[in-house]
Formats: sequence, structure tokens, C-alpha cells
Amino acid sequence: MRAFALILALLAAPWAQAQTSQLRTLDTDYSAASWKAVGRIDFDGRAFCSGTLIARDLVLTAAHCLYKPGTNTLWPADTIRFSAGFRDGRAVATRRAADAAAHSKFDAVAALTATNASYDVGLIRLSEPISTFDVPPFYVHDGRVTPGPVSVVSYGRGRATTQSRQKECQMLGRSSDTMVFDCDVTFGSSGAPVFTHRNGRGQIMSVMSGMVEVDGQKRSIGMVLPERVTEVKRQMRMQVAPPVAQVRRITVGGGKRSNTGAKFVRP
Repeated sequence: MRAFALILALLAAPWAQAQTSQLRTLDTDYSAASWKAVGRIDFDGRAFCSGTLIARDLVLTAAHCLYKPGTNTLWPADTIRFSAGFRDGRAVATRRAADAAAHSKFDAVAALTATNASYDVGLIRLSEPISTFDVPPFYVHDGRVTPGPVSVVSYGRGRATTQSRQKECQMLGRSSDTMVFDCDVTFGSSGAPVFTHRNGRGQIMSVMSGMVEVDGQKRSIGMVLPERVTEVKRQMRMQVAPPVAQVRRITVGGGKRSNTGAKFVRP
């Protein structure tokens, strides 16, 4: 209950409200050109999430996307496919996953608390790298995070075949490693990158984890990234996986837990 109280306190905080723009479909080559590194992640043709290329062979998404909905079972890595810049049935580049890892402290079947959301980070290692000339990756933001304008590029239910971008929404508040936004996301938007544009080209400051509804208003939740991404990278580098209780990891032909779509919670 304390986690929900924290979220409610963040939502009630007196942050100055800037202008939040409408979600817009990136339906032309020109509008989509800068966002090719954001793609759709498909799981065995039965579910999808949003994700972003952060290196030639590494995709950042939400940890819960790697688990089959409502279960403790990960999608086998060879059923995961990333399509960079996916739009109207085409992608700039498509790759299968070689392996993937969800943060070891994330619990896919637990409630969406502030603490659990702060660990909702996953990485997918691609079977073959994608040329940075074709798809320039985005950097993970490693600077100060403060309330203010951000942008989000995502897929979602009802707009699964084309990227959509909200040019400006607001980071409303932060407590520890959890942030609250007023960005327009829905099922399938899980794993979508939240960009800060304070240092030129956008950098990923958070990943969409889920949603809460308070007094009829929808709010989205994400986490502070740099340390979490480093921790999951460390898991992926391990040569011998420790017991499941310590590290959750999937490899080609393996299996162990997933979840897709943003989560709704009613405090």
C-alpha cells in the first residue's frame, strides 16, 4: 500500500503544467526518419511491445514484455523478433533475438508498485547487428532527471502497425527511481522510450512500464535507467547463469516468463 501512496503523492504534487501535445501517427518517411531505432517487438506472433535500439545488437524494452502474459514463463528467445522502424508492414531492419534478460529484481506476476516498476527493464541481444548507418541507436540518458517536458514514440493497441509520437508530454514527478508521466500510452506501448531533448538529439531517460488510474485520469510510470541498464547488461555477460532466484535469463531454445502491454492498476 505504501507504493500506491507514493504514486498518489507524486500525482498530487504541485508541478507546473506545461502544454501536453496530442499523439500523432508517424505516417510519412519524413516524419518517421528520426525514429527508426524505435521498433516493434513481436513475441511468437501472439503479442507485441515497443523497444529501442541502444547499440548495434541491443534492444531496450520493459522486463515484463519478456514474460508470457499473466504467467511466470519467459518467451523463448527464438520466438522474439525486433523490427526497427516498423511501419505499414515494413521495417528498416528485422532481427531475431539471440538471447534476452529481464532485471533480476523485477517480479512479473506482482502488482505494479513503485518499487517493482523501478526494475521493469529488459534487454534483447539480436542474432545479428543492425548497421548504425541504417539505424542510428539512441543513447541512454545519464544526466540529471527533473520534472518537465519529454516525448514518447510507441506502438499500441489500435495503432500497432505504425509508430506514433507524442511530441510533448510531462514528467510530473519522481521519487527515488520511479517517475510519473501524463504521456498517452496504452497496451503495446510497454517498453516505449521516453526521450529528453535537453542535450540535442533525444536520449532515453525512461521506459514505459505501466499505467495507473487516479480520479479518472490515466498516468504512466517509468524508471530511472542508467543503473538498471548496466545491471541487466551484467546479467547478460555472465557465462554461467546462477539460480533463477538470482538471475532471470532466456537463451535460444530456453524459456522462462513474460508479459506484454502496459499494466493498469486502480489504487
